[in-house]
Amino acid sequence: VQLQASGGGLVQAGGSLTLSCATSRDIFIYNVMGWYRQAPGKQRELVARTSSGGSTTYADSVKGRFTIFRDKVQNTVYLQMNSLKPEDTAVYYCWSSRGNGLWGQGTLVTVSS
Repeated sequence: VQLQASGGGLVQAGGSLTLSCATSRDIFIYNVMGWYRQAPGKQRELVARTSSGGSTTYADSVKGRFTIFRDKVQNTVYLQMNSLKPEDTAVYYCWSSRGNGLWGQGTLVTVSS
């Protein structure tokens, strides 16, 4: 598995979760890394991504609440999610721009109202 995602779970609205995506060093260093999500009945959408240089992009719906960051020692990308809302409920996927794009397995985030 080239992208190993973890950290999903059940949380109440207003709570926090941190997702992690561990990968190999060459994938981590040289590629854009990001998180997408797919809610039931909806298309997969970008949540956040970070370039190899550290610049970040966020979906408007998560700006100010979510933070994506890299751990260069662990070759891991994290998604810190605060002030979670029920509409954040989805399966979250780690992604890398490596090749034609790599996907990790999904991790389910459920936010209860």
